[in-house]
Amino acid sequence: MLKKIISFILIFTLIYTIITEDIAYADNFDLKSKSAILMDASTGKVLYEKNSHEELPPASVTKVMTMLLVMEALDSGKIKTTDKVVTSEHAFDMGGTQIYLEVGEEMTVDDLLKSVAMNSANDASVALAEYISGSEEKFVEEMNKRAKELGAKNTNFKNASGLPEKDHYTSVYDIALISRELVKHKGIFKYLTDKIDSVRNGKFSLANTNKLLWRYQGADGIKTGSTSEALYCLSATAKRGDTRFIAVIFGAPDSNTRFKEASKLLDYGFANFETKKVVEAGKIYGTVKVLKGEQDYINAVANTDEYVLLKKGEAKNIKQEIIINKYVEAPIKVGAKIGTIKIYDGNNLIKTVSLTSNQNVKKSNIFDNLRKVYKSWIEKN
Repeated sequence: MLKKIISFILIFTLIYTIITEDIAYADNFDLKSKSAILMDASTGKVLYEKNSHEELPPASVTKVMTMLLVMEALDSGKIKTTDKVVTSEHAFDMGGTQIYLEVGEEMTVDDLLKSVAMNSANDASVALAEYISGSEEKFVEEMNKRAKELGAKNTNFKNASGLPEKDHYTSVYDIALISRELVKHKGIFKYLTDKIDSVRNGKFSLANTNKLLWRYQGADGIKTGSTSEALYCLSATAKRGDTRFIAVIFGAPDSNTRFKEASKLLDYGFANFETKKVVEAGKIYGTVKVLKGEQDYINAVANTDEYVLLKKGEAKNIKQEIIINKYVEAPIKVGAKIGTIKIYDGNNLIKTVSLTSNQNVKKSNIFDNLRKVYKSWIEKN
């Protein structure tokens, strides 16, 4: 009987250990911050969370969303970095951290975005918001709309700067989602990683408020924030190799704690996990024969980079199966699905990626067909 009890205890302990292996670390962090999260940037997988959906004031971490809308406006061609923005009275009236814009002063989008990213300038945030949407109110509507599109369910922005305002809140999970979208815009890192700079031809100095840029290996963003209500907040990201993590901290009791606890989360991520690129955007994974087309073959490509998050040392288990159509019939449009890549972890299918045509192919006419017959005859003879 005693042997059976001991055996049962051992089996139960083994099962419990396996089940709790991935979450046991959470009890060891003992974070002082009100809420925190660690997210893999490539896959969106959450590796640690504490009160991750609690609605809290984000202070200037709000500007992660402001910068995202600015980058989307830049990348879409709606605005340019060289555009000159005229300061309104509303932007001039902003309190808190500023670059002290004067009413009517002109400053480029480039300098304003630099001031937001590095110096957390509230007046620069509002000036950009007004330039993109016509008014801060309209810009805030776009902020909330974009947040919902990204899956942020516990967010309600009331301004573009993060200054204290009733019903202005978000969560660390939602900020992680927004941060993940922001870092897809490679151009933002020019601003996020700049440690010391200036505007107004060197007359006004800027120093990046994100101290992890000096302290943490691979750190390259994103945004700090603090008010008496929000306490000390941070959205931090770091990249080593193909692996990028995002750590968000809300409600830290002091500035040093937010950096220390973000570092602790990032350390956990890099020590235990790695991101492996399994599909490369634009790479040709095969060719497909085209029937009745102006050309005989078309390339099968992937549209986006695809990653999987793995525990350290498990990358060797990843396998790839490429399945391509034997033929397709013209006409074919760019983006038409013509194959599939299946990604396996051992024998388990973990991801399926579509392969598509990288060009248009029109249906052949009689002259195309005669040209093909003639070309074939020449090659044979």
